[in-house]
Amino acid sequence: MAIKIQEVGPRDGLQNERTLLSTEQKLELIHRLVEAGLRFIEAASFVRPEAVPQMADADAVFRGLRRRDGIVYAGLALNRRGVERALQADVDEIHLSLGVTESFNRTNQGTSPEDNFQAFLAALADVRGSGDRRRPVTITFSVAFGCPFEGAVDEGRVVEWVRRAAEAGFDEIILADTIGVADPRHVGRLVRRSREATEGRVPIGVHLHNTRNTGLANAYAALENGATTFDASVGGLGGCPFAPNATGNIATEDLVYMFERMGVATGVDLDALIDVARWAEKIVGHPLEGMVMKAGPFRPLGARRP
Repeated sequence: MAIKIQEVGPRDGLQNERTLLSTEQKLELIHRLVEAGLRFIEAASFVRPEAVPQMADADAVFRGLRRRDGIVYAGLALNRRGVERALQADVDEIHLSLGVTESFNRTNQGTSPEDNFQAFLAALADVRGSGDRRRPVTITFSVAFGCPFEGAVDEGRVVEWVRRAAEAGFDEIILADTIGVADPRHVGRLVRRSREATEGRVPIGVHLHNTRNTGLANAYAALENGATTFDASVGGLGGCPFAPNATGNIATEDLVYMFERMGVATGVDLDALIDVARWAEKIVGHPLEGMVMKAGPFRPLGARRP
């Protein structure tokens, strides 16, 4: 089964960093990731700069990207205006995000999940009629495994959102463990039920956080139950404002190491990716949470790096 690793470090990873990086630093991070073999990169989000200062230069980031065949640069939007900006920036893919609970979506996006979804349907129509190429549109369902305000989330509610998204024509559906509370059985079960609800017509992926050190176990469970897209962040950059002292996303290099050891091809140069993680640690100015960037890949003692 072919899998896709989607690098979200330049967007989700950086959005909670206190140190504001320059546009040039962000572009260097992205281009280093591409050279390491990452082919799907969420480069920025088109949101209000006063809400997320790290993303204030999203338009400039997309202007500065070195476009190459086979490299997909995605932009995240939370509303129709964000989608308009993403189209103007000529993103390759548009990513939308909707909280499955009333409390989370109103806190994060200022509206109810239903009203948000209806706006996304209008945005989807905008994208489909936007020009000379078909841009894939992904929808991520935030807090699919647990909400910081409402606690446990009914799986049936999530599956119903997945079913509606598939019927609406979204190209990919991502289940997000936004605050890092999921366990492997929960992840595997929800991925499986989501695939059944879509009858295999729409790829199902996961966006996992390692807040409670279950991130890679959850990724394994998702893989075993048919997930094909895995969001990850170089070095484990990122976090959630609703989970104090939480670590961030699962580290891309940790995920690549696990998959490659399992015989699951990723197309990523692990040594080069470790170098990127160590470089990213320097530019953000604090230790990152990734493990493989510290230990390195598995080699016999004395063996040289290829």
